[in-house]
Amino acid sequence: MLNNKVVLITGAAGRIGASAARGVVAQGGSVVLVDVNATGLDELLADLPTKLAMSCRADAGLPAEADRCIAEAIERFGRLDAAIHSAYPRSKGWGTAFEDLTPEFLSEDLSGHLGGAILFSQRMIRHFKQQGHGNLIHVSSIQGITAPKFEHYVGTSMVSPIEYSAIKAGLIAVTRYLAKYCKGNNIRVNCISPGGILDNQPESFLEKYRESCNDKGMLDAEDVVGALLFLLSDHTQYLTGQNIIIDDGWSL
Repeated sequence: MLNNKVVLITGAAGRIGASAARGVVAQGGSVVLVDVNATGLDELLADLPTKLAMSCRADAGLPAEADRCIAEAIERFGRLDAAIHSAYPRSKGWGTAFEDLTPEFLSEDLSGHLGGAILFSQRMIRHFKQQGHGNLIHVSSIQGITAPKFEHYVGTSMVSPIEYSAIKAGLIAVTRYLAKYCKGNNIRVNCISPGGILDNQPESFLEKYRESCNDKGMLDAEDVVGALLFLLSDHTQYLTGQNIIIDDGWSL
């Protein structure tokens, strides 16, 4: 499905990023793994065929760092067809309750996560325009399309941060903006909105969450890879500005 395509993946050491990298390689594509986590990058790189994967330790939300990774990718593979932006930067104040938010951490999270996504898009689209084609995919969330189900959190120490909802809703708007902004340049921009991903959440939360879904409940990272591969493929050549929701019916 992805023979000879080269895909840059930010947040590659994370659950969705790593699963996406394995999926791209399994379909014959090559991957450029970008993350600030050097250990995670090395571990993932060791699991992938040497000829189909390379890593670039960087903060992709910084333009100079994004440009460096793009240049290294082109030097290695000769081209860069697509990018999945799944980076998930968080401040030390991430997860603070709404009542306890501080300007310092709120500004850092909005700037690092949403601002970083915009700046990364700027650098990728600059490259895609020079190249004559490109495909950019952002990773939003179900929290970007609807309010949290706060009753699921009762009895746990978990919080659904308001800044997370703002960031993820913003990413969907950024996707639509850029899709139209790139008109006439043979560039597609799309987005996926996964449901919750399993990560040792309390059983009481998992049970309540599952009741809002159709079958599985919380997802494994691998469950969203099919949608990413679909968007990367030539089967979606004229699909742009769209947000694909993968949530087992949570948002219905």
